[in-house]
Amino acid sequence: MAHHLRPLRGGRFGTQVNLRLVAFGVAGTAFAVDQWTKVIVRQHFHLLETSPVIPGFFNLVHAENPGAAFSMLANASASTRSLVLIGLACVVSGFLVAALFGKFGLVESHTSRWAVSLILGGALGNLADRVRVGTVTDFLEFYAGSYYWPAFNVADSCIFCGAVLLFLDNWLTSRKLSTAGTAPQRQE
Repeated sequence: MAHHLRPLRGGRFGTQVNLRLVAFGVAGTAFAVDQWTKVIVRQHFHLLETSPVIPGFFNLVHAENPGAAFSMLANASASTRSLVLIGLACVVSGFLVAALFGKFGLVESHTSRWAVSLILGGALGNLADRVRVGTVTDFLEFYAGSYYWPAFNVADSCIFCGAVLLFLDNWLTSRKLSTAGTAPQRQE
């Protein structure tokens, strides 16, 4: 086999390529599962139709959210809302892709790589909805009595789980560094 056709094995470059492939694979899987579940909901539920799964706690519901998280910007004009939300999602997605390529020092561990990958997959899932239909399909609804958590979707779950993982990774890393005594020593 010619030298330039050999598969990448070992070495920093080969490892980085493999880690990036895994990261983008995780993001792609999150995106695909999100889109697949939204298609199922749109095909099998009428708008605002609710189906109890665990009575008193969890429903499947077909909701279309024109705004951002918790329906923020839902009352803005459609063109303003689209411009702001699609633009913001593109900027965030670009930032996350750059982070997975080693920019900004955000991805320094396997946990942070998984976290950023989940956030990217979720951001792209909701972005695809906004571009395609102008709203985001939400369908998971949790509640207790009269207290309801706003409906959300797989993309939102990925973004939330990724953010929690990123926070925990950062917190645990800073704790390890502080207990290992790696704080700068004062010279006397």
